[in-house]
Amino acid sequence: MAMAELTTPKTTSPFLDSSSQLRLSSKLHLSNQFRHLLLPPLHATPSSKISCSVSQNNQAPVAVQDNGSVKKKKECYGVFCLTYDLKAEEETKSWKKMISIAVSGAAGMISNHLLFKLASGAVFGPDQPIALKLLGSERSIQALEGVAMELEDSLFPLLREVDIGTDPYEVFQDVEWALLIGAKPRGPGMERAALLDINGQIFAEQGKALNAVASPNVKVLVVGNPCNTNALICLKNAPNIPAKNFHALTRLDENRAKCQLALKAGVFYDKVSNMTIWGNHSTTQVPDFLNARINGLPVKEVITDHKWLEEGFTESVQKRGGLLIQKWGRSSAASTAVSIVDAIKSLVTPTPEGDWFSTGVYTNGNPYGIAEDLVFSMPCRSKGDGDYELVKDVEIDDYLRKRIAKSEAELLAEKQCVAHLTGDGIAFCDLGPVDTMLPGEV
Repeated sequence: MAMAELTTPKTTSPFLDSSSQLRLSSKLHLSNQFRHLLLPPLHATPSSKISCSVSQNNQAPVAVQDNGSVKKKKECYGVFCLTYDLKAEEETKSWKKMISIAVSGAAGMISNHLLFKLASGAVFGPDQPIALKLLGSERSIQALEGVAMELEDSLFPLLREVDIGTDPYEVFQDVEWALLIGAKPRGPGMERAALLDINGQIFAEQGKALNAVASPNVKVLVVGNPCNTNALICLKNAPNIPAKNFHALTRLDENRAKCQLALKAGVFYDKVSNMTIWGNHSTTQVPDFLNARINGLPVKEVITDHKWLEEGFTESVQKRGGLLIQKWGRSSAASTAVSIVDAIKSLVTPTPEGDWFSTGVYTNGNPYGIAEDLVFSMPCRSKGDGDYELVKDVEIDDYLRKRIAKSEAELLAEKQCVAHLTGDGIAFCDLGPVDTMLPGEV
């Protein structure tokens, strides 16, 4: 193994003028996976040195410590290897402190829509710089490079860092938001129990990684299905992170429910409020028309076809994804990405007075009588600080309670299936003969 020592010359950046509030910090990451020509660190001195090991098989250099031992670094990409930081003494009121956001399944279709919304400022605001930490698999690493290239070419001023990698213990380092999208899709003939076990192992490992290296107050949104039980597995494997910080995505179900009510009532969908999805992200989910409102009025006063509300409404929400595949030939990646944006914005912006939103959260201490130690979609409000509170002033009649109980029973059965992943003993799986996977997710 030949050793090459590189000396970085002192240089002045041609990209910054004297009025700039930003500087380029000298964080140069060299990877054995990427072969990019990187500029020298902008604040290096004549004595600054980087030691690189060059192998005989022409692999890219690997950064090493001065003592000669190899130092494994997180992977960055291209221009993002020169990290843009705000100087502490130059922070202004117009810029917030940069936040780090991890996205798993970052090379997938949902992420392909989501990442550009995050980078544009459409999610966290036009004054919030972000760092994206993208997690993929060995098989998707080249696709991750392609994603990073597109992010480079988009010139988003708020996107200050992009790291890509396959090890969650590296990618999740110090992240404040973790959007867990990546999961194995359910193939033809695969039982739901098998999917629970396969994906459960993924989320158990990611929970351990978050527990070990993420910010202690990280907010976690689980998208990969079955998302409720995957979120439970994740939080059970992250005991140092508040259980309240874990969410399962049911916002797409809420958005679809609002759309169906608006279509039936002949109004635009922004007139629909107070929409709750109760329970599991499956065919046992309960779109709640009892507490929902249209133009401020109870839905049952606006839509007098109560048979449709009790039968057709729920079915239309459940089958929307399958119908979309029939028409479009692909799953609902774009609208799922939009619903992730909506879910995050509901936590970082104050909930409008009198309204609420749906998200799957931990049931301990809930006021509805739902079994504890589950992740269950319920109505929530937020002050815009990333936290939330459960809504107490909701009506639950016999019809609604019966349907909620059915979804609760399903989640209790799923929990039994993954007991070996949550520390609750030996797993026993009996999900019954009915397939409750939502159409469009197979």
